[in-house]
Amino acid sequence: MAPADRRDLLMLAGLALGGLAVPGLASAIATPPVKKMRILILGGTGFIGPHEVRYALARGHQVTIFNRGKQQITWPGPVEELLGDRNSGDLKSLEGREWDVCIDNPTTLPKWVRDAGHVLAGKVRQYIFISTISAYEKNDTPNADETAALVPYPGKDPYAETSETMRSTPVLYGSLKALSEQQAQTLFPGMATVIRPGLIVGPGDETDRFTYWPVRIDRGGEVLAPGDGADPVQYIDARDLAEWTIRTAEQGTTGVFNATGPARQETMRQMLDGVRAGLHADAHFTWVPDTFLDDNDVSPWMDMPVWVPGYGGTAGFAQRNFARAHAAGLTYRPLAVTARDTLAWFKTQPADRQAKLHAGLTPDREAGLLAKWKAGPAKG
Repeated sequence: MAPADRRDLLMLAGLALGGLAVPGLASAIATPPVKKMRILILGGTGFIGPHEVRYALARGHQVTIFNRGKQQITWPGPVEELLGDRNSGDLKSLEGREWDVCIDNPTTLPKWVRDAGHVLAGKVRQYIFISTISAYEKNDTPNADETAALVPYPGKDPYAETSETMRSTPVLYGSLKALSEQQAQTLFPGMATVIRPGLIVGPGDETDRFTYWPVRIDRGGEVLAPGDGADPVQYIDARDLAEWTIRTAEQGTTGVFNATGPARQETMRQMLDGVRAGLHADAHFTWVPDTFLDDNDVSPWMDMPVWVPGYGGTAGFAQRNFARAHAAGLTYRPLAVTARDTLAWFKTQPADRQAKLHAGLTPDREAGLLAKWKAGPAKG
């Protein structure tokens, strides 16, 4: 129906611009790697990169990061930093070097993979490409796995696309990620690992597409919650994704994997209840139907983070099959830990950053919507 179509469009635009403890988590982290590795991380200073670096160092690996040098981070061990710019094709600092594995975190353009392949082909034994579930063409089928169709590229020349194009035309994001995957598989045959995460959450997330909930619930009081609480949700802590990525490198695991969670299917109600319990917050939820939200221009995903309607064109969005990744050793922190750590990180941010979340409802808008909902159709 038309409202659902509009919600789908809003959600996809937002996407373009990211429980329970699982038995074996502690042993997976404690188990030493088979051997020490030389790991090259393209990026390394964004969201998941720092978690990869720290985990790799903790396990005794030799780490090199490659980026433009725009962000300086103090590492808990020796990290080699090489400078370059993939926008301009400057990869000179990578020439003549060899690593056991390359982890490509930030790529959204197939030409970035092509350029890296020209320099690194024959110089690494494994190429791990971090993609996205936004690479899938459709989200209407629950339990769809890695064989589902990818988004076709609608433009004329994907290799002419630039970072500026991506910012101005975010609808290209999924198709360009899909083409980048194909480049990685072509340039590193039999050596490519493609990881398609769902919504990535946790400390360091600048999108606030999960952070909104711990922050809002911690504030307490009446919290507007979307739908009836039964819609499914999926997400993955950036640290779980990063650590599993390093372990796939240690194990030489190749193939394509959906990487999301939690380990067991979770509803929006279970997630919000879990966040509240983890924070010991004095908050209560008022569940508001999606029809009311749609009528009042409250969008899934951005105004109501994590959530999308569990029917129609988004019926399968938060029900991706990730059995392959789970079988390959993906493990999860408890939701309470993710919620507490995310809130603690957010409270270390500057006051102006804390004053304006990048997703979710402002306090005034939330209060107005709650008042309108309670007034009912006759008065609202």
